[in-house]
Amino acid sequence: MSVLILVEHDNQEVKSSTLNTVTAARQLGDDLHGLVIGNGCAEVAAAAARIDGIDKVYLVDSAEFEHGLVENSAIVVADFARSYTHVLAPASTFGKNLMPRVAAMLDVQQISDISSILSEDTFIRPIYAGNALAKVQSSDSIKLITVRTTTFDAAAVNGPDAPVETLDSSANAGLSEFLKHDLTRTERPELTTAKIVISGGRGMQSGENFQMLERVADQLGAAVGASRAAVDAGYVPNDYQVGQTGKVVAPDLYIAVGISGAIQHLAGMKDSKVIVAINKDEEAPIFQISDYGWVVDLFDAIPELEQALKWLLSFKFKPTDIISAHSRNILYWWEWECSSSKTESAEELNTIDREAAEFWFDSDWLSCFSWCLTEYAHFDSKIFQALSFS
Repeated sequence: MSVLILVEHDNQEVKSSTLNTVTAARQLGDDLHGLVIGNGCAEVAAAAARIDGIDKVYLVDSAEFEHGLVENSAIVVADFARSYTHVLAPASTFGKNLMPRVAAMLDVQQISDISSILSEDTFIRPIYAGNALAKVQSSDSIKLITVRTTTFDAAAVNGPDAPVETLDSSANAGLSEFLKHDLTRTERPELTTAKIVISGGRGMQSGENFQMLERVADQLGAAVGASRAAVDAGYVPNDYQVGQTGKVVAPDLYIAVGISGAIQHLAGMKDSKVIVAINKDEEAPIFQISDYGWVVDLFDAIPELEQALKWLLSFKFKPTDIISAHSRNILYWWEWECSSSKTESAEELNTIDREAAEFWFDSDWLSCFSWCLTEYAHFDSKIFQALSFS
């Protein structure tokens, strides 16, 4: 079977969502072709050609496609799709915007947001905000599919360069025109691709209080997200929203601060590998799916967490560098430091050498961070006072 993958990009680089889509496509066939539509995006096509599993890349490069207007690009995709049994795109804004129009043009039914592939015509997709899974079987000759990227691993970008064929094609439906981009600029990782995400909810009480989360995010190299309630209250822009009507994320570590855990929000983050919940309401639904929970007032917890991270990162480690030792070893080391601090000065504690700190190097940093955060929550501020954080 031949499979066409629509490459998501910004005319400069391939978006990581495409890598997850390629992994899904491999389960459907061995003949995988990528389609790059844009303007001045030859480098994007070359990058797509290096994705492991891609056999050929088609490049459609024209001024009409510079801003990704789907009214124009859908015409090209529909023409290409007739030569394939399956057409896949990420279930991102890109795929959700483009694929329904292509499905209407081909008079086939779109299969949305698949999380698993059972066979060439049978798929699993979440429904009811992820509370149920539907098995969907399609008899259409061309299957148009959007892929929930968080449920598939990213394909490697180390394959031999596949051939790139440039096609002279243009399509202007005359139905829309580009006016301007109004983008939120940030130096933090993109929310959907970040390895660590810290999100705030209605409990943050104001947009100004989100600055606390932003400082912690900067320490961790994390992205900042929000619940729908926080977005609707005007605390943060809507591109921060995580959930069924926002962005779906699955980072290595998700820290939910002041988020109760409404079904709508859980649908967008419950696939995260490690979930830490900070909420003063011990009955909050978020604790039912969290790996670690800290029942505490966030306005006490976040400043202490910020100071703890500041001390930890004083060892010159980047959070992403600390990726190895047993969480138990770390716990014992942390406990030892706390007890020893009763007789040592803060200045002496801060001179702990790198060798001592290397207890952090035998296990998963993210799990250890979560473990330490929650194991010592019952000390309230004592652990931070012992380490002269407060």
